[in-house]
Amino acid sequence: MYDVLVGIDSGDNRRAVAQAEVVADLPAAVEEVTAHLCHVFRDNPEGASVSQMAAVRRAREALEDAGVAYVHYEASGDPSDELLAAADEVDADAICVSGRERSPAGKAVFGSVSQDVVLRADIPVFVVPNPRGKAE
Repeated sequence: MYDVLVGIDSGDNRRAVAQAEVVADLPAAVEEVTAHLCHVFRDNPEGASVSQMAAVRRAREALEDAGVAYVHYEASGDPSDELLAAADEVDADAICVSGRERSPAGKAVFGSVSQDVVLRADIPVFVVPNPRGKAE
């Protein structure tokens, strides 16, 4: 088995679908890959579940259409730290993230989860390009 932790942001459904499509395109994905659809809540006063998020649902639908196994995973806290901890916990073979389009100044001010994960991970990280066009 090959386990991929898919870090899904709540901001753009297109990125989540693009990530699911990349995972589904891995060699032997249908037979060997399990996608761990992970969202890290910074603040969750309503107690939402990862399975209720639109972006996660869209990624799940893309994986189901491709016949790829998936499970849900949620955490709370700093996204970079929690994604790396989740990868360790599920014994992931790789991490899949997708970054937002930000200017260099925006990255300096707000940080970049994708960049931080790439720099700190000790397993391969797939960085899926941000799809062009209007966000869903």
